[in-house]
Parts: sequence; structure tokens; C-alpha cells
Amino acid sequence: MCRWAAYRGDPLYLEELVSSPAHSLIEQSHCATRAKTATNGDGFGIAWYGDRPEPGRYRDILPAWSDCNLKSLARQIRSPLFLAHVRAATGGGTRRDNCHPFTHENWSFMHNGQIGGFERLRRPMEAMLDDALFNARSGTTDSELMFLLALQFGLHRAPLAAMAEMVSFVEGLADSILGGVHLRFTAAFSDGESLFGIRYATDRKAPTLYASPMGKGYCLVSEPLNDDVDAWTEIPDGSAVTVSEMGIEITAFRPERRLSATPDLAIPA
Repeated sequence: MCRWAAYRGDPLYLEELVSSPAHSLIEQSHCATRAKTATNGDGFGIAWYGDRPEPGRYRDILPAWSDCNLKSLARQIRSPLFLAHVRAATGGGTRRDNCHPFTHENWSFMHNGQIGGFERLRRPMEAMLDDALFNARSGTTDSELMFLLALQFGLHRAPLAAMAEMVSFVEGLADSILGGVHLRFTAAFSDGESLFGIRYATDRKAPTLYASPMGKGYCLVSEPLNDDVDAWTEIPDGSAVTVSEMGIEITAFRPERRLSATPDLAIPA
């Protein structure tokens, strides 16, 4: 399983998540503590927003711990919204266009999880894409294809509803073709204004997701960046998170029905 971290708020240097903390994303790339695989060395990527609508992006197939350019970029780039990912491949070769985050126009997306039986579902999933989105596909991962399907289903109009429709479609397709569904989906995505996160799995064993205030903003991470356990709130399985200028909001994520509020979960201020 992969590890990732994302932030929205007042501008921070990327190193505040990527390289500086005791359990930074680079540290997690070779010593993750809350994943099935401790090593996430099949590439990495960062996407960040600045003065233009579309995000900047840097990806490579080297392990994050061995790329000196990553530390240099993280030390120099300051952004109000960014996504960072280290990969442990569950499908698709170790190549640059399979590394997260994926981007399209002003959107960015990264994912931790997998679709069971994806090779048998790939072609009918691709068939749902219009020509423009089909031609935008450059890699071979289930993650990129789920992102493109969400765009097809209206990500720009209603982000969480589009993701719910995408997940519902994949589940229905798997049930029809495979006779069962196995999907694990912990993802972060952004339009350059808000940051969204989802933690969901059909077997209720979704990869972990945590939230915490950081500076004058919030970060979402696969696992805490330090040992201050009181600072981190674990996001429950079956939840969606929105971080915007209004703060942080957590709702239930149920693809088979409308999203509803989860009022009993609070993030410490």
C-alpha cells in the first residue's frame, strides 16, 4: 500500500510534510508503520498549486529517500495547497506515468488502495470515458482510471457525489463481471481551491487516514507525521473530508446513498 500527505491552508513549504517531520513522507517511504508494506519505493510524486489554475507536478520512479531533487524542491516550494505521494505498486509497472499524483486541467488526485480483479474490469471501465478523457490516460493503473471516471461523472460540478458515482459504478461492474466486489479506496484530490479526502472499502478495511491542524490550515495523511497522538484524528472508514476556507468538514461516504453529516467527529483546533 502507498502512503500520502496533503495540505490546505496558509502557504507552507512542502518540506513541512515531505521531509522535515520525524515521520515525514520520505521517512514513511522506507519505514511506514501503519501499512501492510513498510517500504514504498516504487516512485513518488508531488503536485502543488500556485498562481496558475493548474498544479505544478514532479514525479519520478526513484524511491523518495534517494532523490536529492525532491528534498531540494520541498525546501524551496511554498504553497497553500499540495499533495505528495510515495508508491508501493499493487498493479501497473514502475514507470513515471504510473506515479501519483495524477492531474487533469486544474484537478489533482492520488490514491491508496486497489480494485480486486482490475485486469478484468479495465476495458469496460475505459469504455465509459469520452474520447478526450480516454486520450488523457497515459498510465496503466486502476488509480488513474478511477480519477478519469470521476471526471467523466462530473467531478468539477459535485466532487464528492462524482466520486460516489464512480465507486458505485466500479462496484456494480465488479459484481456483474466477477460475481463479487473488493475495493479499497483512500484518496485525496483537489481543484486548487478545496482539498478533499475519502476513506472507504467494501470490506470495511480501508487504508488509514488521519487529519490534523497544521499552521493556519489542515493536513490529511496516511499516517501521523509525528508521535503527538493527541494532535491526530483518525478519519473513520466510510467518510469524506472537505478542507476549504471555511475549515474542515467530515461527512459519511456511502456510494449507495446520499452523503450525510457525521456530527459526532471533531478535529482538535
